[in-house]
Amino acid sequence: MHDLIITGGTIVDGSGGAPYKADIAIDGDLISRIGSDLGEAHEVIDAAGRIVTPGFVDVHTHYDGQATWDDEMAPSSWHGVTTVVMGNCGVGFAPAKPDKHDWLIGLMEGVEDIPGAALSEGMSWNWESFPDYMDALEAMPRTIDIATHVPHGAVRAYVMGQRGADNEEPTEDDIAAMSDIVEEGLRAGALGFSTSRTVLHKSIDGELVPGTTATEPELVGLGRAMGRVGYGVFELTSDLLPEWDEFGWMGRLSKETGLPVSFSMLQSPVKQMSWQDQMASTKAANDDGANIVAQIGLRGIGVIMNWRGTVHPFMMKPSWQEIENLPWKEQYAKLSDPAFKAILLAEENLPPPSPDMAAFFMLVTAAWAMQFPLGEDFSYEPTREESVFGFAQGAGKDPQAYAYDQLMSDNGDGLIYLPILNYMDGNLDFTRDLLEREDIVVSLSDGGAHCGTICDAAAPTFLLSHWTRDRDRGTVDMPLAIKRQCHDTARLYGLNDRGLLRPGYLADINVIDYANLRLEKPYLAFDLPAGGKRFLQKASGYDVTVKSGVVTFCSGEVTKARPGGLIRGPQSVAAKEAAE
Repeated sequence: MHDLIITGGTIVDGSGGAPYKADIAIDGDLISRIGSDLGEAHEVIDAAGRIVTPGFVDVHTHYDGQATWDDEMAPSSWHGVTTVVMGNCGVGFAPAKPDKHDWLIGLMEGVEDIPGAALSEGMSWNWESFPDYMDALEAMPRTIDIATHVPHGAVRAYVMGQRGADNEEPTEDDIAAMSDIVEEGLRAGALGFSTSRTVLHKSIDGELVPGTTATEPELVGLGRAMGRVGYGVFELTSDLLPEWDEFGWMGRLSKETGLPVSFSMLQSPVKQMSWQDQMASTKAANDDGANIVAQIGLRGIGVIMNWRGTVHPFMMKPSWQEIENLPWKEQYAKLSDPAFKAILLAEENLPPPSPDMAAFFMLVTAAWAMQFPLGEDFSYEPTREESVFGFAQGAGKDPQAYAYDQLMSDNGDGLIYLPILNYMDGNLDFTRDLLEREDIVVSLSDGGAHCGTICDAAAPTFLLSHWTRDRDRGTVDMPLAIKRQCHDTARLYGLNDRGLLRPGYLADINVIDYANLRLEKPYLAFDLPAGGKRFLQKASGYDVTVKSGVVTFCSGEVTKARPGGLIRGPQSVAAKEAAE
């Protein structure tokens, strides 16, 4: 008598191989048999007409604070994700001296747009060292498994104090002390180390993330700490400035330690390296014996604009700034007043808060041909004709006025999508080519972060619905897409016990109504601690999600089961595995 059997489904097993029909038997937290006539079970899930996939593994999230108070781990858990890796981009909350709590919150709020008040109210701070933080995470059962990196920013501040926060050059003793913390973190179960090397990542006070300008001795010294442990991913995001020779030191570090280095690969109007050059440099380093993996996004990365979000096209207007701190009811009354609207539209924008943000604010406040009204069934690959400019031209209206009216729709909850990265060509063709490569990993969902600007935690659903089924400009093979989101992400981080549907593997499974899988329209919720805001996006089509052999979601609704927990270190397949 098995614990659970999933019957009649079409298995897409995560290997990239052809789908096939079979039943899956589960005992405990593992898959025990796959085939037909598997006997009886205490629970049976009918998957006829559905695809059955491994649970999705998302390796680029920022749930570092949320994971300390939230057991559901939304919105990632709503999209078939059963494992997340957090602590990316060099920001996190451990190690943390008591007098650095507010500073670390300000760092996370500035870099990842997570409300500081929510973090202040939500986190208990019952840790100081990184192992203490791991223990705090392990104490809470949850719907999914979580894993984390050791973040450079927190390590630097812990060892160097204000010198570290100010990005001063470390001494040899500083590097040795930081390396000890990284090693301690990995021996406690962290899956890697992360750092940020982009001027776009700043604290709420406008200061660069500690480690942004770190030189090779520091970076390699910290990477060698992982080498001493024998596992881990060195993760970074970078502006890839030529003088930093990023691919040089990344290649040397990977070859010396035998460990992967993974960077955020972006098509960006400000990066000095094109995406083609980034991938060519990746290939050259790997041909020379390195293991560099490019993390790629699946759709344009930018902002969702809304009156109550973090940004919108009129945020630099004097009239808006006069009302920006009023309660929403009063704001809405003002915005609904034709006289107020006329005054605001006639005003010039105020200058940006800092010169290096000028280009961003120009796009937000005036790039009407790059801004797209976001409604139901939005494709995330819109054309110029579907932009604010295109619709305004067709309606004979001024684009600025059209954008204002779009934000006022839905009782003031209208949305405008502004893709900034990965959409320079007005399409996602280059991403389709990247998905065919073996030196990439599907990533950059930023689950739990950028709460008032994006909701890319829905990326796994977008991968299946848009990239394998709905895209007019060319799709990718569905088994390959699932392999990218399950097997490949898991293997990068040494999670060898998941990402495939095989006997002996962890029973992390999705039963999906593939034909009817769809993303719903994003919406702004105020459900974080202290009433903090975040964009959320749900999906329909996930019939069942199973985590470690237990049903956690059924027809889109979370169950009471909390079989997930903290991952400590690489994971191996159970000894009773039948075959690879």
